Amino acid sequence: MRSLAFHSVVILGALLLALTPSAKAADFRALLDREWEWMMEQSPTWASSLGDRRWNDRWEDISATAIEARNEHQRQLLNELEAMNRAALSEADQLNYDLLVRQLRDELEGVPFRLHLMPINRRGGIQTSDELADALRFDTVKDYEDWIARMRAFPAYMDQTIALMREGIRLRILQPKVVIEPVLEQVDGQIAGEVAKHPFLARFERMPSAISGADQSRLRAEGAKAAIEQVIPAFERLKIFLKQEYLPACYDEVGLWQHPQGAACYAHLARHFTTTALTPREIHEIGLREVERITAAMEKVKAQVKFPGTLAQFFEHLRTDKRFFYASSGDLMLGYEAMSKRIDPTLVKLFRAMPRMPYGVKSIPDKIAPHTTTAYYREPAPDGSRAGTFFVNLFKPETRPKWEMMALSLHESVPGHHFQIALAQEQGELPKFRRQLQFTAYVEGWALYCESLGDELGLYDDPYDKFGQLTYDMWRAVRLVVDTGIHELRWSREKAIAFFRDHAPKSEQDIVNEIDRYIGWPGQALAYKIGQLKIRELRTEAELALGDRFDLRAFHDVVLLSGAVPLEVLQLRVREHIQKVKLESAQ
Repeated sequence: MRSLAFHSVVILGALLLALTPSAKAADFRALLDREWEWMMEQSPTWASSLGDRRWNDRWEDISATAIEARNEHQRQLLNELEAMNRAALSEADQLNYDLLVRQLRDELEGVPFRLHLMPINRRGGIQTSDELADALRFDTVKDYEDWIARMRAFPAYMDQTIALMREGIRLRILQPKVVIEPVLEQVDGQIAGEVAKHPFLARFERMPSAISGADQSRLRAEGAKAAIEQVIPAFERLKIFLKQEYLPACYDEVGLWQHPQGAACYAHLARHFTTTALTPREIHEIGLREVERITAAMEKVKAQVKFPGTLAQFFEHLRTDKRFFYASSGDLMLGYEAMSKRIDPTLVKLFRAMPRMPYGVKSIPDKIAPHTTTAYYREPAPDGSRAGTFFVNLFKPETRPKWEMMALSLHESVPGHHFQIALAQEQGELPKFRRQLQFTAYVEGWALYCESLGDELGLYDDPYDKFGQLTYDMWRAVRLVVDTGIHELRWSREKAIAFFRDHAPKSEQDIVNEIDRYIGWPGQALAYKIGQLKIRELRTEAELALGDRFDLRAFHDVVLLSGAVPLEVLQLRVREHIQKVKLESAQ
């Protein structure tokens, strides 16, 4: 899922500028609507992905001047916001206000660390910009002309990116070598090969029949010209820069501790991604306790299937026995599609509110599949033009076990990311910015919590599928240990890989890709388990407080129907729900 760090800056930029101490809720809502328009203009690729085509010919301005202007605007806005009379707002808008203030303070706290100087890692960056096209509508001549205009503007976008990275070299804010080396292969995929098959031209292969043959020929020719004259040369410059300047300057070791203010930066990221005050070392200890708990549960399943060896030997059995793998990428895709069809009819047991927007299953693009994770989700377009998408990795199917597929599907599609994100988009009473907020601990915590719902949905009837769920739970517990190990405790990459391998039967391919992901994206991996533990804790609290009055479907509504919120706000909502049910029962 795409990071919204830039977008949250823009959401808050210019927000509440006209607000006075006497403002009423209606004024506040009108201002949010007006500033949403400004924010869409400032973030044209995000606007495009949401279905707003007005700036489809532009990339974001990521020049140093533009970034500093946004930072200064935020500082001024926070002063104005803190001076307003919050009590003049309705209760609902007080929550909107609080979330905006929190986001603004969090972003400003992160400014001194200048992490925008690392705009590329193996999971994405300018080298995967072509993937935006897959999220857009290409229905009209103008849609194609806008994309060609973006292609023509790409060299300037590339130059801004290289300028940021060059400043990162100067300030020693850059990635380790192991993160950047695979990026060179991704960049090669944008340079080599037949022009007509260039990734930026994928949507030109099959064009809508409503576009005339003459226009189709013209657009294909103009697209190819833009690829040859603008896009490919820009990537050639990036490749030279990476090989000659950036990669030689990159760190040989791994870990954010190497950066200027590295310890303070990582502590900030831990707070940012978990929405808690937990320190990295506290998170490390939580991870160790979870690893111990889940290991005991794994031993029970091993005994259930009557495996005679040790847990380590069972892991090796699960990694290598051919019966646990599909023979081809096509069969693996069919397996995922069948999994989704099995899950969908069961969801009414645990959910009242369900999204109207559908979702589909697609393969991760070949050029990034070898270096990325097992799966990920892309949100639907709020205008209904694009369904939610569960992307699955079909690279080397012999390394992708069947026993992981149910837990993975519950997480990435339904009732995980698709339910949470699509339902948030459909809450019309919320301001638009609330429908798009992403607090990682909530978003990923919900999806991880959903993996455990397979028991109640009757989907873990095969003990190996249940072991897959435990493996995925362990995977996220291991994340707490290795992410903090790498960035706080100065673990080597090899030590992190070994810890992961010793505690979960994930394949070597997945383990290495995962560890390299944590190296290149510090702190993000902490959110999953911390969020899951809080949601499970709140569910247990509600079950104990309400007894036979507890309704799981109502609990899920409480968790889902306000969009993404920090964990302390979620806790308040659940406790308000508990008191409301008690009051209704007493009447």
